[in-house]
Amino acid sequence: MSDTLITIFTAPKPFTDPHINLIQRNAIRSWVNLGGSVEVLLISDEEGVADVAQEMDVRHLPQVECNRMGTPLISSIFKLARMESESPFLAIVNTDILLFPNLISATQKVAEELGEFVIVGQRWDMDVREPLNYPQNFFKELEELVRIRGSLHSQMGSDYFIFPRDCFMNIPEFAIGRAGWDNWMIFKARREGWKVVDATQDILIAHQNHDYSHLAGGQPHYRQSETKENVHLAGGEHTIFTLFDAQIRLVDGTLVKSGFSWKKFWREVEIFPLVKLKLKYFGIGFYYLFHPLRAYQDFRKVLRDRNVFK
Repeated sequence: MSDTLITIFTAPKPFTDPHINLIQRNAIRSWVNLGGSVEVLLISDEEGVADVAQEMDVRHLPQVECNRMGTPLISSIFKLARMESESPFLAIVNTDILLFPNLISATQKVAEELGEFVIVGQRWDMDVREPLNYPQNFFKELEELVRIRGSLHSQMGSDYFIFPRDCFMNIPEFAIGRAGWDNWMIFKARREGWKVVDATQDILIAHQNHDYSHLAGGQPHYRQSETKENVHLAGGEHTIFTLFDAQIRLVDGTLVKSGFSWKKFWREVEIFPLVKLKLKYFGIGFYYLFHPLRAYQDFRKVLRDRNVFK
């Protein structure tokens, strides 16, 4: 059996773009510096990944399956990570994310009190144009850099998920690096009755800003056609869940219920048929009830598609 607590896995982009090369190396270096409690898997056959894996002394799994556009599939990435590791917990992390040791202590704390869960949290965004390789006090220097440069991102979008290895066994064929699949992860946890833990207060992560020149047309991931396909595979827009849908927060090592607000109350009413009753069409109906503009727009689209306006 492995002595590692968490297997961190990711699907790097090609290391051909100078800035992407820089920030991905920075991120992986921060993971390796977490020590023996983690192992790191690079799951990709993109250019440069094998060389970086060898340089950083981490494992490389190139056999990932891709969609018709050549984008790695989340389902294949998860399958490989599960097959090639023995850690009790898995963590998928975007390859531009800097991690800190509190990731380990936070996972241990949550695991002591909960059986099935997924840990997520907000990130700190910052511009990085230099190698982050501090020979002494690596994480102290890195945390100081985040404090100076970083700004807290919104609750939209998630850059890491930590969960017991028996969770998320079956995943649709989402495209990595496109929107929608991360929202589905939170939806899936809520629907299965697992606890969604917002660890923003206790887990520091930093995102190194970058452009989208690596994507078609230089457009952000949420504007890509594969994002629309991801949302379709997830079941539709009513499965777009965010950190706002977490039931629990981790604060100073203590699990506490998410605070009450009327916005939170009505959100729970909205998703009740979907996550508690598990009634798909009632869930869609409630979604449109709470989002009348979206209902109107989708109704108009259906009429257009059927040539009603011609």
